[in-house]
Amino acid sequence: MNITFEEFKKIEIRIGKILTCEKVENADKLLKLEVDFGPEVGKRQILSGIAEWYKPEDLIDKKLPFVVNLEPRKIRGLESAGMLFAVDGVDKPVLLLPSEDVVEGSLAV
Repeated sequence: MNITFEEFKKIEIRIGKILTCEKVENADKLLKLEVDFGPEVGKRQILSGIAEWYKPEDLIDKKLPFVVNLEPRKIRGLESAGMLFAVDGVDKPVLLLPSEDVVEGSLAV
């Protein structure tokens, strides 16, 4: 399905720094992330279904792209206010990392 460029421009992708990360109790696939998006957006809780492939301690302090303008959603009774941006790899989701250090909250252009 194709979307127009105007529709694509509505997606807000920002770099967030993962401050904390832990497995969600009684959920094999979910990780709960606290992510800092800088002063304009602030900190958010985001849930991601990547626990099968990534350990919480390996994600802390990583700066990754997130979609930040999705409607918040309840998952297992917890609110998720965004979505981790990753690609479908051969054996697992692959996290996208900036090739240079960028400030938290940097907007994808």
